[in-house]
Amino acid sequence: MPAAEESPESAEPQPGLRVAYVAGVTPGKWIRRWEERMPEYPLHAFMSDDAAQLSVLRDGSADLSFVRLPVDREGLNVIPLYEEQPVVVAPKGHEISVFEEVALDDLAEENFLDIEEMGGPDMALQVVASGAGLAILPMSVARHLNVKDTVMRRLTGAPGTQIGLAWLVGTDNPVIEEFIGIVRGRTAQSSRQPSAQQEKPKKAPKPDRRGGGPKKPAVAQRYAPNPDKGRGKGSRKKGKR
Repeated sequence: MPAAEESPESAEPQPGLRVAYVAGVTPGKWIRRWEERMPEYPLHAFMSDDAAQLSVLRDGSADLSFVRLPVDREGLNVIPLYEEQPVVVAPKGHEISVFEEVALDDLAEENFLDIEEMGGPDMALQVVASGAGLAILPMSVARHLNVKDTVMRRLTGAPGTQIGLAWLVGTDNPVIEEFIGIVRGRTAQSSRQPSAQQEKPKKAPKPDRRGGGPKKPAVAQRYAPNPDKGRGKGSRKKGKR
């Protein structure tokens, strides 16, 4: 992660865009694109617990938050982004370790832990490591925590989870729209990006070549005009010398 990451509790309010994200989300690619396009506008990113993924918006700690759906959408704008692969986590040595993936129906006799009752995924995996039960988590979260003495396998037949981007209704502004566009994959030249809609300096109008423009100055003739030019032979009057 970039060095800009910091905890909202210990940090003083700073100018710029503040983005929170739950465990398992890796916002590094979006942050790099932001720094390339908006170097004059710093972005401060920090991780939040699943339980605080919305409160960081409501208490003003973050302008946007990558959340794990579903969430209460009251007063929020939410854009679903992508689905997460579920896995089952068991103590090391469990029989699931001999398979590449496991079906949920094949684990009907197992004891599954309630992640929320356990106080979150970190504590739940500590309990799994002790042999007290199994846990179902998004693969990204299990890999992020990487608790010793556990093994995880892809799980089929289980509902997946989804990551979305949320912000408060009424806080829309060009800076937030710029970040949303980056997350959605819009290029810097996209007409929907606020940074691409900024007024560009107007070029000087081209001269009108149809006769309305300024005329070129007359060029002096090098020789006097021939008075006989255009007259027929013998047209010059003879006079006395």
